[in-house]
Amino acid sequence: DDKQYGKTYTIDMLGNVVGGRQVKHLNLSMADFKELAIKQLKAGESVWFGSDVIKYSETKLGIMALNTYDYSALFDTDLDMTKAEALDYGESMMDHAMVLTGVDMVDGKPSKWKVENSWGPKVGSKGYFVMSDAWMDKYCYQVVINQKYLSDEQKKQEAQEPIVLKPWDPMGTLA
Repeated sequence: DDKQYGKTYTIDMLGNVVGGRQVKHLNLSMADFKELAIKQLKAGESVWFGSDVIKYSETKLGIMALNTYDYSALFDTDLDMTKAEALDYGESMMDHAMVLTGVDMVDGKPSKWKVENSWGPKVGSKGYFVMSDAWMDKYCYQVVINQKYLSDEQKKQEAQEPIVLKPWDPMGTLA
């Protein structure tokens, strides 16, 4: 709730290269994230993304889906939080970067994503995972998109002077 869409953000003390480029995030909706990721994939370019890979992931099979495990039944309590609540309470944060290499479109909408992980060929299906679109909604926090795919409005937004977040803000956990 404290990070408006269409605004840019950076994290205090995030940069680690003297004279290097500032790390800057343009906060967009998941619908915008996906639209831009699909554009970039259709152009033959992979998409770097940051997520909470531990949640509901089956690493041996290479599946990331919300129904992988039923923790609520195991503990007989509802453990569900919104994405914002999970970030605010430290229940979720970006802990791993991977690459989107494909998307399965059904009736013009993404249903699942092909993910290349860096853990090697012994994990997942020869190093690849299948991520449900619902999992992406819940646990994907960052995507890196080539600026040429941004709309004119998004380019204007990206050019804004960023709002500086505290060093401990969850947006700074994966740089």
